[in-house]
Amino acid sequence: MGSKSFDEMNGLDGEGCRAPYQRLAEWLAEAPEELIEQRRAEAELLFRRIGITFAVYGEARAEERIIPFDVVPRIITSDEWNRLAYGLEQRVKAINAFLADIYSRQEILKAGILPPELIFANPAFRPEMMGHKVRGNVYVPIAGIDIVRVDPDTFYVLEDNARTPSGVSYMLEDREVMLMLFPELYARYNVRPVENYPDELLATLQSIAPESAPKEPTIALLTPGPYNSAYYEHSFLADKLGVDLVEGRDLVVQNNFVYMRTTEGLQRVDVIYRRVDDDFLDPLTFRPDSALGVAGLMSVYEAGNVSLANAVGTGIADDKAIYSYMPEILKFYLGEEPVLKNVPTWRCREPDALAYVLDHLPELVVKEVHGSGGYGMLVGPASDKKTIEAFAAKLKAEPENFIAQPTLALSTCPTWVEEGLAPRHVDLRPFVLSGTDQVRIVPGGLTRVALREGSLVVNSSQGGGTKDTWVVNV
Repeated sequence: MGSKSFDEMNGLDGEGCRAPYQRLAEWLAEAPEELIEQRRAEAELLFRRIGITFAVYGEARAEERIIPFDVVPRIITSDEWNRLAYGLEQRVKAINAFLADIYSRQEILKAGILPPELIFANPAFRPEMMGHKVRGNVYVPIAGIDIVRVDPDTFYVLEDNARTPSGVSYMLEDREVMLMLFPELYARYNVRPVENYPDELLATLQSIAPESAPKEPTIALLTPGPYNSAYYEHSFLADKLGVDLVEGRDLVVQNNFVYMRTTEGLQRVDVIYRRVDDDFLDPLTFRPDSALGVAGLMSVYEAGNVSLANAVGTGIADDKAIYSYMPEILKFYLGEEPVLKNVPTWRCREPDALAYVLDHLPELVVKEVHGSGGYGMLVGPASDKKTIEAFAAKLKAEPENFIAQPTLALSTCPTWVEEGLAPRHVDLRPFVLSGTDQVRIVPGGLTRVALREGSLVVNSSQGGGTKDTWVVNV
């Protein structure tokens, strides 16, 4: 894990353009800068017209922003992708097996693989799910696994997103904009499609419908409403899936079934793709002050008359302390070696690890175990002495709330910035769909890019952008 970054286009130490990028390099050499800048401006205009926005929480003016889009695609070969896809499927199978076990027999705790307090003291663990049967043991129909690359052959899993992973709308819109604005570049490659994602998602949701549901189950997408940061994505996906976008007030529980209010009366709902957090799903079970959920929903869920995607309580699987045990979890349930590696992780709850982390804070990345979106983290090499000292105090006060990792030299990808073409760090979030019938993964995913020079934080909430991801046959 050296400090020198691998560049997706030019390899290590400027060894020269890698074969998958050759045609892109030729196109970039031929295309006048004015043309690329003009297309970039057109892309921004398109995103603004379409309304692809997100809101940033915690700002004094939490206004909606256009997510920055980079016009230079990231390219992954089919061979690279096939290896990634195999590792992704393996990992999500292990996550589903872990959740099925932790909410039933808890064999992994009996085997001493995980400390019980990591489960029982974790706010993401939902005792209400103990003994609850989930159709096909598919707790996580939709997973977003964050991947980073450090050299030609090494990919690491940075995070598992097993609750309500977002970003797939950007993957689809990025492709559409690239097709619209850069058809001559697109035509130089045999790019594998992602446009079938909504069909794959719909098939996945249909497969987890309750056994009592009709052959064509009714699916609805439950959103917290237009003030949620991902509302654009909620409405986009409902439209693409051809299902109703509903808020809690649009649903009602009667006779142990969930119904949707329609102009033609009540209509039973069989599957809810919910983008509402556990805490707010049902005021009778969780937060009584929630106006976002549906009173009585959990009773219907427990009776097996509605399926939720993702299941309640899946947050325990993407807790960052649990993440550090994923290699052991995978071996325990599947009896296999992980194809995709974990980033080496220090669990600050362990005294020896905490001592090491405190001694090496300027070199490390420290994250809250329940954090997301790039919030609440320390990037040691990019932080000043005062910030590091403040973080050390937090660590000493509540060490169990943090993990630490080495600062990886994330790969860079050529990116069109104000000064022209320049390398910027990227990660990749592929989306893994697990149904009761099969696992589906569209080739590619969302590449997030840190637009500031040298920054390793790619989250859109921290100023990052996106770029289209091309899985190509070369």
